[in-house]
Amino acid sequence: MKPKPGHLGLKYAEQFKDSSIVEVYHHRPPYADEAINKLIELVIDEPRIVLDVGCGTGDLARQIVSKVERVDAVDFSLPMIDKGKTLSEGDHQNLNWIVGRIEEVDLQPPYALITAGESLHWMEWEIVLPLFNRILTPRGYLALVTRYTEHNPWYNDVQELINHFSTNHEYQPYNLVEELKLRHLFEPSGFLITHPNSTSQSGEDYLKSFHSRNGLSRERMGEEAAMAFDEEVRSVISPFLQKGQLILSNRSVVVWGNPSAPHSSNPQ
Repeated sequence: MKPKPGHLGLKYAEQFKDSSIVEVYHHRPPYADEAINKLIELVIDEPRIVLDVGCGTGDLARQIVSKVERVDAVDFSLPMIDKGKTLSEGDHQNLNWIVGRIEEVDLQPPYALITAGESLHWMEWEIVLPLFNRILTPRGYLALVTRYTEHNPWYNDVQELINHFSTNHEYQPYNLVEELKLRHLFEPSGFLITHPNSTSQSGEDYLKSFHSRNGLSRERMGEEAAMAFDEEVRSVISPFLQKGQLILSNRSVVVWGNPSAPHSSNPQ
């Protein structure tokens, strides 16, 4: 099977154990209520148990758990899970936090839904997609969820700074769904792009959100580079601040479908 792109390797995923990322992770845009409601709608089998893979601080799991029988939330970053336990619904009796790589942990299937919020790209696809195929209920789905802020006038300038300062020098643009389809590991059956949601965020919190991203962990950048990045971004966004605030338009995307084992190339 064609190998994953190098910039999605484990050495880059490990940065999500960094305390500097965990501390600012909540400054990312929220998942839209529309997206959460769609995930709940996708739970149509019994038992109504969900597996959230690469859960981070539980941004999906904590919003779903009160609507289903149980959520098993898995992440290999103990600091992320420890943080998630302190947040809203993080101590819900039906939320089962599991520390470890999804490729290795013990699970309790079957699952009526598997969710992956901005996380599946870090996993070993040839292992986890066939696994998901085996542990889903007959009508269960794998749902890939992303969130993003729509392009703003300062987007291109900030993106240039990200490209310059990022510690992930192997990064190349990619489309996760297309990469999985190319490997015959996922067959989408539906998608949702939520309506835009206008929010206000302080310029400083917006800046902090970048340090929760791949390649911009302050610990890995080093303090000198991190401070230089911050000053450059402040300069770019300052003309657009309104009393210290930025007006942002956020959306979420949900793509759901069926995970599958790769087609064998061996002759029968």
